[in-house]
Amino acid sequence: MRYIRLLSRSAAPLAAVALPLALAGPAAAAAGISVSTSGANVSVVTSACALNNGSWGTASLLGAQQTSFAQGRQVALSGTTASQSAAWSAVAPGTYTVVVRCSNGVSAGSQVVNVSASTTPAPTRAATSAPSRGVAGGLGGATRDYGTLTLGVGSALVGSAVIAGAWFLRRRPKAYRRY
Repeated sequence: MRYIRLLSRSAAPLAAVALPLALAGPAAAAAGISVSTSGANVSVVTSACALNNGSWGTASLLGAQQTSFAQGRQVALSGTTASQSAAWSAVAPGTYTVVVRCSNGVSAGSQVVNVSASTTPAPTRAATSAPSRGVAGGLGGATRDYGTLTLGVGSALVGSAVIAGAWFLRRRPKAYRRY
């Protein structure tokens, strides 16, 4: 009962906070661009462009000496009405400017990005050959022929372990013996 009363007291302030958020609906994405790097890859995401004549727009990656949109490495934007993106691979280390221009000629934004040299080498896979006689699954030690000397020594070790175990069990003290 006490918990229900506590819940009813806190419900009014929570409703006062949640109601404006619920009525606002999904927030419209802010215009602009978001640039990210991963090793030698650069990608840009925006939601500012609209589909115009079958095209979202173009993104350009400008190097340090490049000053105009046309001089950069251009990639067409692809995506949906919610989000458009473009990516460049094999980008050399350095500082670049990413500029996004929508298909209607309006600039969605620009951002400077620094691409650093990859510090971890790419994983390599060594080529392995298939077994020459196939896989001997489940056969264990039966795939190799051991000589009589190896079998004799192994049998002697097992036999001596059995004898030592029996001797140890026989020599342990009995509960009825008093010292």
